[in-house]
Amino acid sequence: MTTTTDQSPRRQSGPPLALLATISLLLLVAGIAGSAALGGVFPSPFGEASAIERYFTTQSDAVLASGFFAFASAVPLAIYAATASSRLRTLGVTAPGATIALAGGLISSAMLSLSGLVQWVLSRPGVRTDTPLVHALQDLSFLTGGVAHVVFLGLLVAGIAVPALLLRLLPRPLAVTGLVIAVVAEVATLSLLWTPASVLLPFARFPGLIWLVVAGLQLPAQRPRRAAGAQH
Repeated sequence: MTTTTDQSPRRQSGPPLALLATISLLLLVAGIAGSAALGGVFPSPFGEASAIERYFTTQSDAVLASGFFAFASAVPLAIYAATASSRLRTLGVTAPGATIALAGGLISSAMLSLSGLVQWVLSRPGVRTDTPLVHALQDLSFLTGGVAHVVFLGLLVAGIAVPALLLRLLPRPLAVTGLVIAVVAEVATLSLLWTPASVLLPFARFPGLIWLVVAGLQLPAQRPRRAAGAQH
């Protein structure tokens, strides 16, 4: 009596994309909610100097909570970028989209984690009483966790949406929505030159993360046959 063993390699799809994006989104929201519960609304770097100084002097726990959850949120985002890039290549994407998604996601994650670490520094006793240092670090936290994080998050979304649209890996409305979100994220770069443009940041960040959740649910593990036959 003989037995046969299937020696064909098993395709590894990695951790669930939707779960990773959901964890990242929930951690980010938890940081905002927790910080607000502990110390009220986090001050804008464009706000009054006296209000900024008072907040960081008196609300160190809120700043610490915000920094912790921002840093934690960056971890599943980095894993998402690596997994999504690998998935796109498995699905036959040979264009730069998979690499753009990887680079955008990793840089976005790095910027968010840096912002969280800067906020941790802002919560330290010897720092929060140094007014010029507080303003400089808050600006750095905003630039990394706001502008840089969102702009490169847009590259992650675009890196998935473009090849998914061309190869029909996602429903067309979902892929087009991703492109719109990515454009908004890139236009948010103007906030470096024009303060009112910073209003675009949350309109790209949260829809972008939600889009990653939905795309993670819809992106197939294996390439549809009709798309495979249409590539070349």
